[in-house]
Amino acid sequence: MAKMSRFGKSRSILLGSVALIALIGIGVAVSGASSARTQPATATAAPVLVGVQTITAQPVQVWSSFSGRMRAVDQAEIRPEVSGRILAVRIDDGQTVKAGDVMFVIDPAPFEAALAKAQASLASARTNAAYARTEFERAAALIRTQAIAQRLYDERANASRVAQASVLAAEAEVRQARINLDHAYVKAPISGRVSRAEITQGNLVQAGPGAPLLTSIVSNDGIYADFEVDEQTFMTGLRAQTGPHGEEKRIPVVVTLRGDEAHPHEGTIHSFDNRIDTASGTIRARARFANRDGTLMPGMFVSVKVANGGGPALLVQERAIGNDQSKKFVYVVGEDGKVAYREVGLGPQVGSQRIVLSGLSAGERVIIDGLQHVRPDMTVAVRDALATRAAPDVAAN
Repeated sequence: MAKMSRFGKSRSILLGSVALIALIGIGVAVSGASSARTQPATATAAPVLVGVQTITAQPVQVWSSFSGRMRAVDQAEIRPEVSGRILAVRIDDGQTVKAGDVMFVIDPAPFEAALAKAQASLASARTNAAYARTEFERAAALIRTQAIAQRLYDERANASRVAQASVLAAEAEVRQARINLDHAYVKAPISGRVSRAEITQGNLVQAGPGAPLLTSIVSNDGIYADFEVDEQTFMTGLRAQTGPHGEEKRIPVVVTLRGDEAHPHEGTIHSFDNRIDTASGTIRARARFANRDGTLMPGMFVSVKVANGGGPALLVQERAIGNDQSKKFVYVVGEDGKVAYREVGLGPQVGSQRIVLSGLSAGERVIIDGLQHVRPDMTVAVRDALATRAAPDVAAN
C-alpha cells in the first residue's frame, strides 16, 4: 500500500508539471499575438514608388502602309511594221539603248526597190505635169484671140490639173516607200533597257495585227509604284494634302523590298485616280521614284508607306495602357500624389508609344512602371521613368 501511495504521488506531480508548462506556453503565444496586432497600429507604411511619364506634345509623322507593284514609267513592245526576213539583230539581252538606236534589220532590198520605183513614177508625173502646164498656157493665149474653141481650152486646163494631182500622188508614194524602208531598220522608240531578242536572225516576220514580238523595252528614267488606298485613309489623311494644282506630288512615299527593309527608297505621290472603286472601296494611287541605281524593277512586289499627315501629338508609352473589356485606360498621378483611373482614346502606334486622341492633357503624369502595385485613390511616390525626346515616325496600319 505504501508503495502504491508513493507511485500515485509521483504521477500527480508529473501531471501538474506538464499542465504548468502548457499554461506558460499559451501565455507566451497570446502575448506574442497581442504584440503583433499592436505593431501595425504604431508603424506607418511607406508610399509605393512608381515610374511616370509626363505627357507632352511631340512632332510626329504618320505613315500608312499598303502593298504595291512596281511599273515602268514608259514601256514598249517592239513588233515589225513591215514584212521580210531578219538580216541582223543588233542588241544584246538586257542592253540599255537610246531612242533611235537600230535593234533589228529586216531585209531592206525590197523596200529600196519600191522607193526607186516610186521616185521614178514621181519623175514621170512631174514631166507630164510640166507638159500639161505648157499646153494649158498655150491654150490660154489662143483663147484670148478666139483662135481655139472653148472646149479645147477646158480640156487642156483639166489635163493640167490631173497631171498636178498625179504628181501629188507620186510624192505620197515616195514618202510611203521611204517610211517602209525606214521601218526595215527597227529602232528603239524610247530609251531604256531591252529584254531579250524573241526572234533571231534569218527568220521571216509578218507585219499586221498578228505581228510577232521582237523584244520589249522598259524605261530607266524613274519607275512607278502602283497601289490602292482605302477610302477612309484617303478621306481622313490624304485628301487634305491633294488639290487641283498637283499638291499631291509633294506627299512623301517610301517603298521597301521584301527581305531588304533596311534600304528604303524615297519618292513622292505621282497621282491619285479620279474615282473610288465602289466594289473594293479603294482608290488607285501611283508614286514615282528616281531609281537611279536601278534596284527597283517593273513587276516587283513592294511595301508602300505614304505620309498620312503629321504635326504635334500627345504620346503615351504602350506599357502604360491597360484593357478594361473594350476600353483602354491609364493611371494618372495627380498633384496630391493620388492615383486616378483615366479612360483614353488612342491613335496609331509610334514605335513603343501610342498617339493619344482623348482622355489626357499635356503635363499630366501617367504611370508606366509599377502598375501592378497601384490602385485608384492610393497615394504613391513618383520618379521620371524616361527622358522626353522627339518621337519617331508612325507606322499606321
